[in-house]
Amino acid sequence: MLKKDIDRKERKKELRKEIRALRKAHTDEEIHKRSLLVKEQIQKLPEYQEAEVLYAYMDCKHEVETRDLIRDAWAKGKRVAVPKVQGQDMRFYYITSFEQDLEDGSFGIREPKEHAPADAEDALLLMPGVAFDLMRHRVGYGGGFYDRFLEAHPRLITVALAFEFQIKEEVPFEEFDIRPAKVVTEQRVFT
Repeated sequence: MLKKDIDRKERKKELRKEIRALRKAHTDEEIHKRSLLVKEQIQKLPEYQEAEVLYAYMDCKHEVETRDLIRDAWAKGKRVAVPKVQGQDMRFYYITSFEQDLEDGSFGIREPKEHAPADAEDALLLMPGVAFDLMRHRVGYGGGFYDRFLEAHPRLITVALAFEFQIKEEVPFEEFDIRPAKVVTEQRVFT
C-alpha cells in the first residue's frame, strides 16, 4: 500500500473517532432538535417534494434522525424503503410500519424484514455519513455499502444528511467515491 493511501486511511480513522465523540457529546434532546431542523430543510427540497419513493436509512448512535421524515413521507403518500445489509451488499425493502416491518439487524441498526424488495430507480435516496466537506466529499463508516449500491443504481437522486459539526473544510476521499448531489444540515443545503 502506498504511503498516501495509508495516510488517507489514517485520516479517515481519526475523523471517524472525532465525529463519533462529537455525536456522543450531544444529548438525545439536542440531536432530536437538530434533526427536526434538518427535516425542515429536506422538506423544502424539490427533490423531496416530487419524489414518489424515498430510500432512507434507519439512524443510530446520534446520526441525523430519519423517523420523523419517514412519517412525513408516509403522510404525503410516498413509498418508503430502508436498507438491509446482506453480506457485502445492501438492499432496500419497502416498509409501512416501524413496529411491524423492522427487526434488529447488522451493526445494531433496525432493518426491514425481507418481504417487499424496493426496485424504484428514480427514487430519492437519503444517505448517512461520518463527515463531509463543501465539495460534497463523504467519509462513510468504512464498509463501502452506499458506494457499491449507488454504483449499481446510478439514476437515484442522492441527498446526504448531516449536522453542521460533521462538515469539515476538507475530508480525505478516493477518486471513485460517489458524492451525494446535495448535503443538507440544520443550517444549509450545499450542492
